[in-house]
Amino acid sequence: MPIPVTIADDSLLSRKTVRKALPADWDIDLTEVCNGKEALAAVAAGKADVLFLDLTMPELDGFAVLRELHDHHAKTVVIVISADIQPQARKLVESLGAYRFLSKPLQPEPLRQTLSELGLL
Repeated sequence: MPIPVTIADDSLLSRKTVRKALPADWDIDLTEVCNGKEALAAVAAGKADVLFLDLTMPELDGFAVLRELHDHHAKTVVIVISADIQPQARKLVESLGAYRFLSKPLQPEPLRQTLSELGLL
């Protein structure tokens, strides 16, 4: 049974980079969204057991999405993918329940390792 996965990033190029980094043998049902409100809607619709989340997006940023998920959707596994590598951003992301913080541009091997650790491959 495919795993529902959502990529939330306002950049089409970034979403494409994440798609290309996903393991080819991973059985998923993929959804892509462009902002935080759409990300939360995907979670509510059952389309995001795994959420790849950018931090800088319009309408609702990744931090706000994490706060909402932390309060109401604890089962969603969130992997933040961001160019914001400031230590305080990483600490906040971790405190809000993200499983991992991966830097942009996303590389396939750290992603595969993360998914293996989660038992998703």
